Amino acid sequence: MTGSEASPSFRLAYVPGVTPAKWVRIWNERLPDVPLHLVQVSAAEAADALRDGGADAGLLRLPTDRTDLSAIPLYTETTVVVVPKDHLVAAAAEVTAEDLADDIVLHPLDDTLDWERPPGRPAIERPATTADAIELVAAGVGLLVVPQSLARLHHRRDLTYRPVTGTPESRVALSWREDGTTDLVEDFIGIVRGRTVNSTRGRRPAAPAEQKDKRPEKSGGGRKPTGGRSTGKATGKSVGKPAGRAAGGARRGAGGSKGGGGKRGKPRR
Repeated sequence: MTGSEASPSFRLAYVPGVTPAKWVRIWNERLPDVPLHLVQVSAAEAADALRDGGADAGLLRLPTDRTDLSAIPLYTETTVVVVPKDHLVAAAAEVTAEDLADDIVLHPLDDTLDWERPPGRPAIERPATTADAIELVAAGVGLLVVPQSLARLHHRRDLTYRPVTGTPESRVALSWREDGTTDLVEDFIGIVRGRTVNSTRGRRPAAPAEQKDKRPEKSGGGRKPTGGRSTGKATGKSVGKPAGRAAGGARRGAGGSKGGGGKRGKPRR
């Protein structure tokens, strides 16, 4: 982040079915002074939204046109087939693409799976959107194969879904412009990769002004006086008069005080 950014913010685009809530929460905890704005885009518009500057980074589905874009794959979704609850497929725990050979399988124009050839029999017309295809499935017109998150997004009580094998899978990735790798983008990369606050590249919490553990200085500064023994206490008196101390010690010794108050260094006879 540069000093020219008076009011920094971060715009995150995301496609239907992707739920960025966990990462947004972590962002708000780590960078409370930088608002994160969510921008919902269609799967077909996601890459252009990044190129046009409509978002700083985006959660999109692969494959996509990655010209001038960097991308980090995050996870792969399970592919499911959406069917009416009374369909034979609903009785199975899992099906294959071959199991759908006799059914009409809808192929919406906003489909996110990289099909060579969709399974089943094609419909007369392709629905414009996944939402339109869901309505047709509910009407008994055909079945729909989609990433599991889209089946959940368009959930209906009269429909269900089952995992289907032998079909493409949708990969979700974090993407951004190659020439737009800012400190804030690095911060979000660190969050989605699970880095801790201390290891996240880019913006970090400001360090305290004093990092060193300073010990309090003891009286006397720990330096030995040059004219005599150090008492270890700050008395405010000069410590350069050993003769006076010796005389005082002799007087205490003459008085018969216990504890050897006489001059040190002379054994008694």
